[in-house]
Amino acid sequence: MYFAALLARTEDGWEASDTELDDVETLSDLADLAREATAGSAEDDTVLVFIEQEDAWFGVVRVDGEEDPRIYVSDAAAAARSSYGEILLTDEMLGREPGNDDPGVDLDALDLDGTEDGEPVGSDAAPDPADDDDTGEPSGEAVPAGPLGDSELMTDLGVPEKDLLGLEPGDALSDIAEILGAAEVLEAVR
Repeated sequence: MYFAALLARTEDGWEASDTELDDVETLSDLADLAREATAGSAEDDTVLVFIEQEDAWFGVVRVDGEEDPRIYVSDAAAAARSSYGEILLTDEMLGREPGNDDPGVDLDALDLDGTEDGEPVGSDAAPDPADDDDTGEPSGEAVPAGPLGDSELMTDLGVPEKDLLGLEPGDALSDIAEILGAAEVLEAVR
């Protein structure tokens, strides 16, 4: 189960809105969606896009005006198995050349059917040709397990890097909103 919300900082404080990501295919689309949330207000308003897959991973995208988005993902390997997480894992974050069609992980072989759970590799499962050994891990290790991205993207908002890195999926977005003083507005859209 996914949850996605926009949290926009305005002159009057934080405003939250839930959002559908069905029409979002790229990070650029996501940044445009975030910028639309503050249309008509100050150009430098900060918008945080929260994306969470229940107990698996969470991501935060920060958009400040027309600046490039800043991204943090709690577990890149888990996010890579997700159609929404795949949006956040840019070539730059993964250390790949833009447009490289050989990321080391065959994203088409991953289960992106909306459940995001995938099939466990075991004695009953047919071996996946993308696996290079018996571990079930994709060959190439292009997507590391664990946090990836800008872990300091909310330091100036009161969420230090150490705290962000210590958050567990499931409660992370609520914990971040609490620190920002936006827990009530985020909870209202959950």
